[in-house]
Amino acid sequence: MPGHATGGNGVKRIAALLRALAPASLFARLSIILLAGLAAAQFLSAMLTIDERNDASMGAMIDYVEVDLRTAVALLERLPHDERAAWLPRLERGGYRYALGAGQAGPPVTAPHSMRVLASVTRALTPGHAFSAHAVAGDAERFQVHVTLADGQPLTVDFRPRRGLPLSERLPYMLAGQLALVALACWLAVRLAIQPLRTLADAADALGPGLRPVRMPEQGPSEVAAAARAFNAMQQRIAAYVDERLRILAAISHDLQTPITRMRLRVDLMDESPQQQRLIDDLRQLEDLARQGIGYARAMHGQLEPARAIDPDDLLDAMALDYRDSGAGVAFERQGGAPEVIPFVTRAGALRRVVTNLVDNGLKYAGEVNITMERPAQGVITIRVLDRGPGIPEAALEQVFEPFYRLESSRNRDTGGTGLGLAIARQLALTLGGGLTLHNRPDGGLEARLVVRAVAPADQPKVNA
Repeated sequence: MPGHATGGNGVKRIAALLRALAPASLFARLSIILLAGLAAAQFLSAMLTIDERNDASMGAMIDYVEVDLRTAVALLERLPHDERAAWLPRLERGGYRYALGAGQAGPPVTAPHSMRVLASVTRALTPGHAFSAHAVAGDAERFQVHVTLADGQPLTVDFRPRRGLPLSERLPYMLAGQLALVALACWLAVRLAIQPLRTLADAADALGPGLRPVRMPEQGPSEVAAAARAFNAMQQRIAAYVDERLRILAAISHDLQTPITRMRLRVDLMDESPQQQRLIDDLRQLEDLARQGIGYARAMHGQLEPARAIDPDDLLDAMALDYRDSGAGVAFERQGGAPEVIPFVTRAGALRRVVTNLVDNGLKYAGEVNITMERPAQGVITIRVLDRGPGIPEAALEQVFEPFYRLESSRNRDTGGTGLGLAIARQLALTLGGGLTLHNRPDGGLEARLVVRAVAPADQPKVNA
């Protein structure tokens, strides 16, 4: 049992290691799998071809040895004794050579290729000639055949069996070229296979915060076209569902304003009393909730305003001045040194509304707000709205962006929150090509960080100072 447990843990560790080493993208994974498979198949095919070639050449050489050895022995026996040595170099071949003499003794022949050659030698010398065969020690395969000629002179045939013919010097380059072609084919095949997924991902990303369908081209292979049609139909259904629910929300919020107004008029006619003031506060909350509901519906599915070039420094400075004129503690600070008029193409109305929501939220819970702006990159601005309020629990920093979500601590309904302000602000931030996040400040308070991207940074008109 312990052995099985150890083996299972080893397999798990190997699997975890393979998962860690595997590339993240599907393109890289498919490319590696196809390339490795085709390269392995090519290698095995080349090895099989070389092996078959060697076997064929070995068989041809063995057949040639039988005829050549029989001819050489017969020739040497017919030559005068003193002329035999001169003929030995002429009888020499690439895999064996002749020598007059008894040669050297050794162990029996056992090597596989030597045994095949020895079988051919046996057929050539039998019957008629007595011979013996002995292996020669060394790194390479080698053996000697000792033959006694008709006149009693000993003859030694020294064999060095070769495993087929030598390979061409161009073979490694040809294999490398074939592997490069296989890699290129794998890259093209995987690219074509992955392209529909990329198109689908781009279409999903282009759906945008307004959930307006971005039609995916219904072309290509039948499977891709079917997936595109299904995706387009899904977009249409999602847009229809969202439109219906937002229209209901906007209609309810709009229709609530009429009875709320009538109730306000009736309450105003009542005698002044603590009960009247409580009713006025409740009606004010209802009116604010209805107005925020309409604002959320418009932010989610309203018509986007056209983008235009603005100076964000001037916009934020003017907003801070307006707040200070009304008695609110709002300050604006430019980051990065002296101000410079750099045009920025964006939707000014949406930007103003997002910053206004964030500033109002900070004033509600902290009393004072600081606005800062910096340009971390070309075509990007980062606006921070800082307050010294109680902050938000870390676990709720994302939940507060959900519609109608309210904290039960200091930032709750009792202070006038409806749970829609931050949801509207994030939706508008998405229409600005950026995002909105909240962060607790290390020394206390909350930071609302708004990132805005220029709509057309490469084609910005100039803005007058």
